[in-house]
Amino acid sequence: MTKKGRTIILMMDSFGLGGAEDAAKFGDAGADTLGHIAAARGGLKVPNLAALGLLKAAEASSGAAPQAGPQDGAKINLPAKYGFMREISRGKDTSSGHWEMAGSPVQFEWGYFKPDYPSFPEELIQKICAEAGLPGILGNKAASGTEIIEELGEEHIQTGKPICYTSADSVFQIAAHEKHFGLDRLYKLCEIAFKHVAPYNIARVIARPFEGEKKGEFKRTKNRHDYSVKPPMVTVLDEIKNAGGEVISVGKISDIYAKQGITKAVKASGLEELWNATLAEAAAAPDFSLVFTNFVDFDMAWGHRRDTEGYARGLEYFDTRLPELAAQMKEGDIAFITADHGCDPTYKGTDHTREHVPVIMFGPGVRPQFIGGRDTYADLGQTVADYFKLPPLAFGKSFLND
Repeated sequence: MTKKGRTIILMMDSFGLGGAEDAAKFGDAGADTLGHIAAARGGLKVPNLAALGLLKAAEASSGAAPQAGPQDGAKINLPAKYGFMREISRGKDTSSGHWEMAGSPVQFEWGYFKPDYPSFPEELIQKICAEAGLPGILGNKAASGTEIIEELGEEHIQTGKPICYTSADSVFQIAAHEKHFGLDRLYKLCEIAFKHVAPYNIARVIARPFEGEKKGEFKRTKNRHDYSVKPPMVTVLDEIKNAGGEVISVGKISDIYAKQGITKAVKASGLEELWNATLAEAAAAPDFSLVFTNFVDFDMAWGHRRDTEGYARGLEYFDTRLPELAAQMKEGDIAFITADHGCDPTYKGTDHTREHVPVIMFGPGVRPQFIGGRDTYADLGQTVADYFKLPPLAFGKSFLND
C-alpha cells in the first residue's frame, strides 16, 4: 500500500541564524548570517517567511530579533512549526550539514589541504597528472573560485594546465574551460582526482567549468559536478527509496549524497530556475515522495563572495515564490525550510560560518508551534521518517507530533 502524502525540503544553502554555542571553536564567534544581513540592509521584505515563524526562530537562536523592518501582508496562509537546529557534526561544510539533516552526522574529522601555496602534496599532483596525461597544474592554493579563474584563466587556455584549488572545506576543486579543455575531459580528470584524494580523507572533488576568452569575460557555466564520498550511515533518503518511495533531487542534492537514495535527479541552477524546477517536480510528485532542493546561490554567489546586498535580494526573491508552493500543497503534504551551515557575508574571510540553522515545517495539517532549539540537524530527517512511518534513524528526535 502506497504511503500517503508528500514532503518538500527547501534547503537554503548557508542561511544561518547565528547563536551557535561552539562558534568560537571554529573561529566564528558572533557570526549571524540573517541578523547581519538584515542590519546591513536596514530591513528585509520577507513577509511569507515571517508568517511561517522565521524571525521568531532567529530571535530565539541568536538572542536578538533581526532588524527586518515592517513586513507587507503575507500571501502564505499555512500553519507552521518553527525553531532552530544545532549541528553535532565536526565540520561546518556542505557534506556534513546535508548528511546530518538526513540522519547521518559526520562524527569523524575530514582531511583538509593547507591554504597556502602549495596546498597539495607533490606526490598527489604527480599521480593525477601522470594518469590524466597533464603537463602540470595551475593554482595549487586556497582561493575564491571566481577570482582564481580571473587570475589564471588566460594561462590555463594557453598551457592546457587545469586550475586546481581548495578552500576551508574538505575539497579538491578543478576549474577548466568548457571549450578549450573540454567538459568531458574535465569530468574524467575529476574522476581520476577523486580516486587519488581518497587516502587524504577528502569529502569532495568539484568540477568547475567556465567560459570566456580573456580576463574580464570568464564566468562559470551551469555544468558544475560534485564527486562526493558516500554518507557513513543510512539516511532517510535511503529509507524512502528502499521502501518504494520516490526521492527527487533538484540542483546539487544528488551529488552531495553521491546519488545514494536518489530516484530522480533534476539539474537546475540559479534561484529562479531552481524554484521553477522545484514547483514542477512538487506538482508532479506522487504520494510517498520527497522533493529535495538545494538553493546554492545563497552560499556560492553571495555568501562566499561576501555580497550582502545580493544575499538580501535573494532572500526577498525566495520569499516571493513561497506562496506558489503553498498553493499547490495538498492535505497531508508537508514542507521544510532549513540550511546546512552559515556563510555570513558581513564576516571576515570568505568561508562558511558555524551557526544554528532554521527549521520550519509547514503544510495544511501542521499544528502551529515553536519547537525550540533542536539538538541536531538529524531531527529533520527523523521527522520525515516518522511522517512516512519508516524505521527510525540512528540519530535525531522527531518533532512531527510535538
